[in-house]
Amino acid sequence: MITRRSFVEKAAAAGVLAVARPAIAQPLPKVTARTDFLPWGMHAGLHLAVEKGWFRDAGLDVEVSDGKGSGVTLQQVATGDVDIGWVQLGVMAVARGRGMPVTSIAGLVRRGDLGALVPKGGGLTKVKDLEGKKVAYTAGTSWGPLVDPFLEAGGTSRDKVNLVNVDQTALLSIYASGGVDATLTTFPFAKPTADRQRPSEGILMADVGLNIPSYGLVVAQRSLQAKEDALRRFVPVVVKAWEYIYPDKIDEAVEAIVKQRPNDKLDTGILHDQIVEYQRFFVTDATKGKRFGWQSEDDWKGTIAVLEKAKSVPPGSKPADYYTNQFVPG
Repeated sequence: MITRRSFVEKAAAAGVLAVARPAIAQPLPKVTARTDFLPWGMHAGLHLAVEKGWFRDAGLDVEVSDGKGSGVTLQQVATGDVDIGWVQLGVMAVARGRGMPVTSIAGLVRRGDLGALVPKGGGLTKVKDLEGKKVAYTAGTSWGPLVDPFLEAGGTSRDKVNLVNVDQTALLSIYASGGVDATLTTFPFAKPTADRQRPSEGILMADVGLNIPSYGLVVAQRSLQAKEDALRRFVPVVVKAWEYIYPDKIDEAVEAIVKQRPNDKLDTGILHDQIVEYQRFFVTDATKGKRFGWQSEDDWKGTIAVLEKAKSVPPGSKPADYYTNQFVPG
């Protein structure tokens, strides 16, 4: 028979055990982020934040995986296969204009990085200098619809330039070997590799008034509310990482990429130089004095105008259709 005394004693013992039992740690919310491609310099912010534990400190379990192009990563974000994409925002804008429900939540590379890669000291310093030259490009990339606006803004036209449409994988090799005089590409990404064989400089779209933002973070529009808390934790960490990297922690950033991808045969010199080349692309006139990640309405108005002229997005878009600053700190 259970007496009142024995009941109290057992209850007290159970209470002691309950107090003594260690608390069970709750798993951190899982967030999946996918880059545009295989590891290269502009992935440094994500890899550094994982390596230093900054995402975990913010209360997130973040997995960063490699993509197969900005377009593919965008589709995976839109369908919910991944939560966040690191992609070219110009590509995002075109997809958004065509109805894909995605939006930019942070613009890191805010100055356009598209340009003509030309030999250093070769006398090609402006768009008009490309007249009569053999210029490689890939029609199926974001450059395709932008060739004519670029040439027109520089005072020439495609009938005065010998444009050669080549496979994207051949753009750098055909240029570095001297097979063409110039190539239309993502300039600061390509320059460090090209410099090994053919020291180069650039004629940029942004220099002729056509600024299309480059790399940033994108999500599906439904995630703005459904994953609001995670995004408010995630974005400031990426901003912090890039503000830590520039100007003097580039070597540490390269080391983080290599540690996160130990089985990839990565060229640390090229990774380093890519990060260096991109530093001047992180700020535009409209974003001076703002935290990394903050996006300018004026910059987006200019982007929309360029893309409408290229017929890459339908007329009537508004900047708010493409971006939000709600998760950017400060």
